[in-house]
Amino acid sequence: MTILHARKDTNMTEGSIVAHLIKFSVPLLLGNIFQQLYNTVDSIVVGQFVSTQALAAVGSTTYIINTLIGFFMGLSAGAGVVISQHYGAREDNNVHIAVHTTMVMTLAMGVLFTIVGTTMVEAMLSFMSTPEDVFPEATVYLRIYFSGSIALLVYNMGSGILRAVGDSQRPLYFLIVSSLLNVVLDLLFVLVFHMGISGVAYATVLSQVIAAILVMWVLMRADGAYRFVLKDLKCNFPMFRRIVQIGLPAAVQQALTAFSNVFVQSYINHFQTAAMAGWGCFNKIDQFVITPIQSIALAATTFVSQNLGIGNLKRAKQGTRVSLMMSLICTLIIAIPLFLFAPSLIHLFNRDPAVVEYGTMFLRAIAPFLPMCCFNQVLAGSLRGAGNTKAPMIILLSSFVVFRQIYLAIISRICNTALLIGLGYPFGWVVASVSMILYYRFSHWEEKRIILTQTP
Repeated sequence: MTILHARKDTNMTEGSIVAHLIKFSVPLLLGNIFQQLYNTVDSIVVGQFVSTQALAAVGSTTYIINTLIGFFMGLSAGAGVVISQHYGAREDNNVHIAVHTTMVMTLAMGVLFTIVGTTMVEAMLSFMSTPEDVFPEATVYLRIYFSGSIALLVYNMGSGILRAVGDSQRPLYFLIVSSLLNVVLDLLFVLVFHMGISGVAYATVLSQVIAAILVMWVLMRADGAYRFVLKDLKCNFPMFRRIVQIGLPAAVQQALTAFSNVFVQSYINHFQTAAMAGWGCFNKIDQFVITPIQSIALAATTFVSQNLGIGNLKRAKQGTRVSLMMSLICTLIIAIPLFLFAPSLIHLFNRDPAVVEYGTMFLRAIAPFLPMCCFNQVLAGSLRGAGNTKAPMIILLSSFVVFRQIYLAIISRICNTALLIGLGYPFGWVVASVSMILYYRFSHWEEKRIILTQTP
C-alpha cells in the first residue's frame, strides 16, 4: 500500500514504553520543526531581503496569531484525548462519531477566525503599541494570514486525529512537503515578483492549503474507524460536550497565555524597531528549541490517554516518567550550543548590529532556564491525557499570565530595560514547573481522572 493509504495507527497499551514514545515523538518533533518553518522562513526572507521593519512586523504578529490559534489547538487537544481514549478502549463507533464532530467544530471555528482575524487587525496592532514604521506591513501580513486560517485549522485538526490513533508519520510527510513549498514560494514571490511582506504571507497560506488537502485525503481514504465520510459530517452534541469538557480549559489556557504574550510584546515595542526585531528573532529560535519538549509532551498525552482508556494507571505513570527524562536530555543537549552560538543564530535573520545585540542578549539570558519547561509541559500533557485539564489550566494561567503580568508591571516601573522585560518569560516557567510538580506529586489526581469510554 502507498504512504497515503497504509494504515499507521499505533496501539500504545502494550509493548516497550520507550520505543512507543520515541516512535511517536520523533516524527512529531520533525513535524513541529517544519510547522515552525512557516513563520520562521517568512522572518528570514523579509529580514534578509526586505527590511528590518518587515522583520519586526512579522515578529510582532506572532502573538496575535497564537492567541486565536492557541484557543483552537486547546480544543483540538481535547478532541485528541477523547478520540485516543475511545480508540484505546476499542470503541470504533465512538471514534467515528468523535472524528466527525471535531471536523464540524473545525470548519465553524475556521469561518469565525477568518472574520475576527481580518476585521480586527488594526485594533489588535494598536493595542500592542506597534510603532508607526512597522504598522502598515504588520497589517498586510496579518490580514492575508487570517484569510487562510481555515486551511491551517483543518490541517492541524486532521493531524491531531491521526496522532490520536498513533499515526504521527503521515502528518509529518505532508508538513515537509508544504514547508518546502513555502520556502520556494517565499523566495519566488519576494525575489522574483517583488511582492514584499505580502508575498511571504501568500506563500504561507498557499502552503497550508496543500497540507490541509493532503491530510484530509488520508482521512477520507483510511480503513479504520477514524475514516472521514462526508455524508456523516454532523455534530453529536453529547460528544461535543465531552470534547469541550476536556479541551476548553486547555483552549482558554493557551489563548490567554498567548494573549498575555501580547502584553510582553507591547512592553518590548516601547524599545522600538531594533529591540522588536531582536525579540522576534529570539522567539523564532525559541519556538524551535521548545519543539522537542512539546512533541514529547504530546506523545505523553496520547500514551496516557490510551492506557487509561483500558484502566492501566501504572503503565500511564511509567510513560510520564520516561517522557520527562527524554525531554530533559533533549533540552540539555540543545541549551549549551544555543548559548554559545547565539550571535550566529541571530545573523540568520538579520545582520543589523543592534538587532544582533538584542537577539543575542535575549537568547543567552533565557537558555539556562529551558529545562524548566520540561516539567510544566510534560506533566501538563500527562494530566490532560487523563482528562484532567482544569489543574494544568489554572497552574499555567497563574504562572504565564498572572505572575508574568504582575512581574512586568512592577519591573517596568522599577528598572525598565529590555533584558529584565524579557526575563519575565523564564521566571514564569520556573513558577509553573514548581507548581506542576507539587500538584502531580501530592494532589492524588489519579483518583479524579476522567475516562470517557461510555457511549454518547
